[in-house]
Amino acid sequence: MATIPFSPKSASNSKLISSFMHFNGCNGNPKVFLVTPCWSSRTPRRKFCVKNVASDKKQQFQDSVTQEELSGCLSNFVPDSASIASSIKFHAEFTPTFSPGLFELPKAYYATAESVRDMLIINWNATYDYYEKINVKQAYYISMEYLQGRALLNAIGNLELSGAYADALRRLGYNLEDVARQEPDAALGNGGLGRLASCFLDSLATLNYPAWGYGLRYKYGLFKQLITKDGQEEVAENWLEMGNPWEIVRHDISYPVKFYGEVISGPDGNKQWVGGEDITAVAYDVPIPGYKTKTTINLRLWSTKVAPEKFDLGAFNAGDHAKAYAAMKSAEKICYVLYPGDESVEGKTLRLKQQYTLCSASLHDIIARFEKRSGETVTWEKFPEKVAVQMNDTHPTLCIPELIRILVDVKGLSWKDAWDITRRTVAYTNHTVLPEALEKWSLELMQELLPRHVEIIKIIDEELIHEIIAKYGSEDLDLLQKKLKEMRILDNIELPDSIIELLNISEENSAADPIEEAEIPEEDIKATDDEDQSEELDENDEKVTTKVTFEPDPNLPKLVRMANLCVAGGKAVNGVAEIHSEIVKNEVFNEFYKLWPEKFQNKTNGVTPRRWISFCNPDLSKIITKWSGSEDWIKNTEILSTLRKFADNEDLQSEWREAKRKNKIKVASFLKEKTGYIVSPDAMFDVQVKRIHEYKRQLLNIMGIVYRYKKMKEMSPEEREQKFVPRVCIFGGKAFATYVQAKRIVKFITDVGATVNHDQDIGDLLKVVFVPDYNVSIAEVLIPGSELSQHVSTAGMEASGTSNMKFSMNGCILIGTLDGANVEIREEVGEDNFFLFGARAHEIAALRKERAEGKFVADPRFEEVKEFVRSGVFGPYNYDELMGSLEGNEGYGRADYFLVGKDFPSYIECQDKVDEAYRDQKRWTKMSILNTAGSYKFSSDRTIHEYARDIWKIYPVELP
Repeated sequence: MATIPFSPKSASNSKLISSFMHFNGCNGNPKVFLVTPCWSSRTPRRKFCVKNVASDKKQQFQDSVTQEELSGCLSNFVPDSASIASSIKFHAEFTPTFSPGLFELPKAYYATAESVRDMLIINWNATYDYYEKINVKQAYYISMEYLQGRALLNAIGNLELSGAYADALRRLGYNLEDVARQEPDAALGNGGLGRLASCFLDSLATLNYPAWGYGLRYKYGLFKQLITKDGQEEVAENWLEMGNPWEIVRHDISYPVKFYGEVISGPDGNKQWVGGEDITAVAYDVPIPGYKTKTTINLRLWSTKVAPEKFDLGAFNAGDHAKAYAAMKSAEKICYVLYPGDESVEGKTLRLKQQYTLCSASLHDIIARFEKRSGETVTWEKFPEKVAVQMNDTHPTLCIPELIRILVDVKGLSWKDAWDITRRTVAYTNHTVLPEALEKWSLELMQELLPRHVEIIKIIDEELIHEIIAKYGSEDLDLLQKKLKEMRILDNIELPDSIIELLNISEENSAADPIEEAEIPEEDIKATDDEDQSEELDENDEKVTTKVTFEPDPNLPKLVRMANLCVAGGKAVNGVAEIHSEIVKNEVFNEFYKLWPEKFQNKTNGVTPRRWISFCNPDLSKIITKWSGSEDWIKNTEILSTLRKFADNEDLQSEWREAKRKNKIKVASFLKEKTGYIVSPDAMFDVQVKRIHEYKRQLLNIMGIVYRYKKMKEMSPEEREQKFVPRVCIFGGKAFATYVQAKRIVKFITDVGATVNHDQDIGDLLKVVFVPDYNVSIAEVLIPGSELSQHVSTAGMEASGTSNMKFSMNGCILIGTLDGANVEIREEVGEDNFFLFGARAHEIAALRKERAEGKFVADPRFEEVKEFVRSGVFGPYNYDELMGSLEGNEGYGRADYFLVGKDFPSYIECQDKVDEAYRDQKRWTKMSILNTAGSYKFSSDRTIHEYARDIWKIYPVELP
């Protein structure tokens, strides 16, 4: 009987035992082992007996084998398909997620995932043991969203075990793809923000950068989208219903999180936050493996609960069940739903609780890890030398006051030191120029929920005002008032006493908010004689001048501007595309840019080429590898540019078209399964998949389709065939549950599809399909088979986009505006290989002004489409509200704020150019190849290198 000494204090030993249950890597003979407690006859020490249950052959492992030798042996072991099959069978039998006996697809998936996780655990532990041993500086990426998608194929792909797992599952009677489809997408994100975060983690691991991700473990996700006759309906996600084989709950890692209560001052002047509501954040860890590397980093997700004593047993036994578990439900609901509706005070409170929970638990964990690595002597000045915190948008803004609170109130640092440490540690990525997305929280709500943080934010605001005065002086109060109105963190809130004293502002000189010119009664104005035509005031009035006032407006809410707090409290601010970063500097945060130009950077987004070409598009990947000469492009995407020299090669073009057709056949099969619609793979596949939002202009796309359909109906069959290229127009994306206008757009698209797809006169010339519940896994099917992709946002409103990069990587040609990363994609792929239309970003303000002045005249074709929609051709639903939003000159929900009507003629004329290009398949294929070749710049590996070099100051650390 083989034995391994076991110490309950050794986490790594227990993991080694777990590994030995499946693989005997030390002698190169893969086996399966069963671990049972036993006693050695030679020594009274407790041991674990490792019994070979595959062949029942007994082997003795000598006590002289060290843990390090075992770990090294295992980490270098590459299992074959037989050992993998044995491991899967072991988990099917001994990891009892399902009942014994049957081995059906769901059970096969879980057993397979658990066998992969066992291998990841070895590298996972080794990675962080090594990081702690050398005390390396780490980056901590904090995000409310991680849109991971399925993990199985990605994990075995990164481990280079796809073939071995496919063979192993064939031995067990299953197909790897069928097993992988059993995995639900992790419901931890919604859109590009979350997908970007997941791509970044993949690149961090692949490039061997020391890093962690932090997020929340949402039980029900955002929502599962159903498409019914009434449009979009929302139901809760059930992704955790059968458990998550990729996560490991860390019961020993939890932190207290407080809400409400009050702040009291001690005799020494120190502040304490006491009372209120206490919950506990518990860590759930998910391994993120790198590609062709041992590095496996961590995504730590927080779940919330309360201590068992919070359950009121007396109330429960008395029949008051709601009261009995009120505290439990209050804690648990923090992690129920991503972005709960915030129309109500309760919804706003829950969102703020979510954000603070993420920040507080993560920072406590970061600080605990720093203290552990520091040993007996903690030097807080070195904290920024070991820790970099990146806030993904404004959701984690509370990291700034929370870090200060912990350093000052808990660790005993001075305000000056804590403020300096924070400003050298935390950085901020801005993802939007939309005002509603630059979060502003009610001061009253924050004061109630987080009283200590409001105190800290007020001090930060005061520090900021002093910096503004130091920069601009206090002589010109008019200028100063303008700067403060733009830059203060606290909006519509009185100035601090120290500032009032500094400026020597009298009370009567601070009576209103705006700059006002004093009204001078007409009878007090004295005219001089006719020889002197000037006017002057009498002696009593000559000192009445323009007066600057700083008092809040009682009619406006008092707010905390989170984006301003990010800029003031962070060491760096970056946009996510070149045009977006310029807008951030010149418009969104222009006053801050003038004050701190050195803080502002650009970091154009990127996506991982592993998931978004190599794994999701194996047919195209084989072609790229063949023509580039190796698989090195998967980590070094600059190699993709070598395809440019082969773009006219007929052999490459033939292979390229064949790969695209195979992917289109997969898409057609998928659409039939998901929607019931049958589409022809011979048609052009035209795709727009992303969050449904007015600025992303799905409405422009569908109105263009309506125009196309109307023109078809007016033609003879022969004219239609000659004029139009057959198209399948595919939509996907979720409208936020309370976003009424976005949900109207979903309804409109589905109604158009229901009419067009059943029109026998049109047949395969035009199909319109809305794919329900769009997610990463659906994207992995649609993107490889797409030929035209729509990125048609109003110029200047899309920060970057990442789906445009994924489509371009897969040889899909883009139609779009000069917005976000479209600008850089067009530069890289070539102007002739991008279909451009629409107004430019610098023109938008003037166009809206023109509209407000009543000078805009809509194109007759646009008016024709609106009238056609209102005629009822697409069903009985009343589209007056939707069409009405495109009319009028001003007013909320009107006046076509997103310029659909303005860009419509340019858009449909550009679509004619698309048809013309598609008819020439040689030209189209060349354009497709050049899109893939030009996408080399948009790898998340490149983006991460820039973050690591410019903001985080961290360096790759490869495991020995």
